[in-house]
Amino acid sequence: MIRKIILGGIICLLHLMLCLVLSCSGSNEEQTTGNPPQLLSSDPANGEINVMEGITMLTLRFNMNVTLGAIRQVTLNGQQITDLQPGLNGELKLIVPPLQPATDYMLLLPAQTVKGPTGLFNTSEIKILFSTRAPVPSREGLSPQAEKLLIYMKQQQGENILSGTMANVAWNTNEAEWVYYHTGKWPAINGFDYLHLYASPSSWIDYGNTSVVEDWWNNGGLVTASWHWNVPDNSGVEGRYSFYWGSEPDQTRFDIKKIDDVNSIEYKRIMADIDKISDYLKLLKEKNIPVIWRPLHEAAGNIGAFPGGQAWFWWGAGGAEYFIKLWRLMFNRLTNQHELNNLIWVWTSQMTDADWYPGDDYVDVVGRDIYNQQEPATIKSEFTVLQQRYFGKPVALSECGNVASITTQWSAGAKWIWFMPWYDYDRTLNPSSEAFKIRTHQHATIDWWEDVLAQPFVITRDELPDLK
Repeated sequence: MIRKIILGGIICLLHLMLCLVLSCSGSNEEQTTGNPPQLLSSDPANGEINVMEGITMLTLRFNMNVTLGAIRQVTLNGQQITDLQPGLNGELKLIVPPLQPATDYMLLLPAQTVKGPTGLFNTSEIKILFSTRAPVPSREGLSPQAEKLLIYMKQQQGENILSGTMANVAWNTNEAEWVYYHTGKWPAINGFDYLHLYASPSSWIDYGNTSVVEDWWNNGGLVTASWHWNVPDNSGVEGRYSFYWGSEPDQTRFDIKKIDDVNSIEYKRIMADIDKISDYLKLLKEKNIPVIWRPLHEAAGNIGAFPGGQAWFWWGAGGAEYFIKLWRLMFNRLTNQHELNNLIWVWTSQMTDADWYPGDDYVDVVGRDIYNQQEPATIKSEFTVLQQRYFGKPVALSECGNVASITTQWSAGAKWIWFMPWYDYDRTLNPSSEAFKIRTHQHATIDWWEDVLAQPFVITRDELPDLK
């Protein structure tokens, strides 16, 4: 009996040991079964040409989330990449030096570099070949200061972003002063507007007094200027003007299509206004001040974006054909006849208006105005479209309001060359008012600004180089 008990115990023990061995073997089999990571896509894609210069991040997308193995000899054109960042959705981001123009690249990821949740590594080498495009030459004939500024902006695209504010209505630095009052930092750019050209010079507006612009430039800041181009409105009352297209008395039906008729009232008005504004812009040229010039903005309005969409402004009411005629007419008259070589020309896109683009020879920078958009990925997608569509042109967030923080936009890949929140009339109309001391804002609060200005890639006025 005792022998049977002992023998039974031995059998049970052997059975238990066998179960444990099988169990461990089964566990190990679960860890190594399945497939190794497989590359699904990359950005840039294998074989892609015309990749944008200046990109500092490459992305590999696998069919599963990956981690890094001990071997990490990932190289780009033979140079090791040390900053590898696995993320969600199977992404592996590689931080690289800015891609150079007109260069062939080869990205190599050796076997046994990344592994999936199963513990299996990539079994073969991954090779991605791509090429960057040749740079688009800068427009000839720019003043030394304008050329320096344009080159500087192209150098900063993808690396840093210039901060900017817009004048409250027309001819001041009130918004910049408001940011400085609350944060102790000046934005790099101040925007001005020749909105009241029809009334200047007068007791209440005189664009011939350029002291505010000169002071900003002499203190190291950059100057941008737009032109809400007012023409006589529909009321028929002398001295009443509008730039909004429509049939109401306070709107205008100014017919841009008359630009083909040199004897028309509209053509004569257009030419007279262009000549008048050239006289004011010449005052800045004489002071060697380059101007980031953004006329005829948002020309397409919401055409194409919504059913029945129409132009917001009269300069877009004739469609793409007549807008381009007006743009080129203004460009040629200011540049050739009036010899204004201090202007860097900014065309503002509405995303659905590729056929409205005046052409590479007439545009230096592409802008995009975005309001009430808190989703960084959506903003990034618009930036990417513009960057790829208008290769070689710096791309700017030329106006914004109530948008995602620049920090999250930048992290998502929307690496604008500058940003500029629109002004809040009540907040900054009077720098001596109690309203000026309040941190809230219609388009960008001080909390928003503090987050922006804390980022190392955001350039303020004191960080600009001497472009004089």
